[in-house]
Amino acid sequence: MEALLEFLARFGTQLQSPTLGFLVGGMIIAALGSRLEIPDAVYKFIVFMLLMKIGLKGGMKIREAELADILLPAFFAVAIGILIVVIGRYTLALLPSVKTEDGIATAGLFGAVSGSTLAAALGVLEAENIPYEAWAAALYPFMDIPALVTAIVMANIYLTKKSGKPGRDIRIWPVVKESLQGSALSALLLGIALGILTNPAPVYDSFFEPLFRGLLSVLMLVMGMEAWARVNELRRVAHWYAVYAFVAPLTHGLIAFGLGYIAHITTGFSPGGVVILAVLAGSSSDISGPPTLRAGIPSANPSAYVGSSTAVGTPVAIALGIPLYIGLAQALMGS
Repeated sequence: MEALLEFLARFGTQLQSPTLGFLVGGMIIAALGSRLEIPDAVYKFIVFMLLMKIGLKGGMKIREAELADILLPAFFAVAIGILIVVIGRYTLALLPSVKTEDGIATAGLFGAVSGSTLAAALGVLEAENIPYEAWAAALYPFMDIPALVTAIVMANIYLTKKSGKPGRDIRIWPVVKESLQGSALSALLLGIALGILTNPAPVYDSFFEPLFRGLLSVLMLVMGMEAWARVNELRRVAHWYAVYAFVAPLTHGLIAFGLGYIAHITTGFSPGGVVILAVLAGSSSDISGPPTLRAGIPSANPSAYVGSSTAVGTPVAIALGIPLYIGLAQALMGS
């Protein structure tokens, strides 16, 4: 009982973090009809800056890391990305008023990764002085790409069987290429490459690091406003999407937390690293995923998968998921 009370106290403390406060604040002012707008170009620049910062730090730490330490978490990231899509595809297929291709696209988006949610989690970990492997952010593509590929392949197989006509060949490389060229993943991978191959410490310390928390706060404000704006879009499709979008992030995150805990026991993966793995699994892509799925599953309704992700999934992943995983890590691993 004492352990449960301690966990709930830690969970309540995490909910008061400024990162989550800006997210909720954005939702509130949007609900009140505020005309506040952040230009899209500014939003994209902020995302670029945050992911470059994460990538640079990750790349510098990868140079110091042992390859053996990275292999098991990377394997788990791939497995989680595929598993989330498979679970989501068959879960949504059981729900009334859900078209199968829409359900597969939704599962794919929830299997893919949100760079914004990752940035929010790192901001909270750093604010709480919780150590983590900086290279853990590099697990992003290991989960993101397999999830999108799995969703598009499953959707094409389903639609081919449904039509009864011979299907076109399903080519994996175009999906991988589209994912790698996405703005979020490109920024992260560029930062990792520069961190590994150059010595970016001076510009990182003087420019990227000092701006991180301020830019993250603005990003959370924008995401809160966007989440509220998408509520009406979600109402146009089956209400089951809202239920799935609430339950899925926490379920996926807890599955990843369990696998991360195994890595913690076997390889010494830090509690903060376990939290990052859980956050990656609990997030849903908000930048690169939607255009990839639009191209790969054109018959799917974006209101279903984008609406459920932005209006419900992302706020749940940030406001509930991050504090939950940190609380669990502190309770189980003494972070």
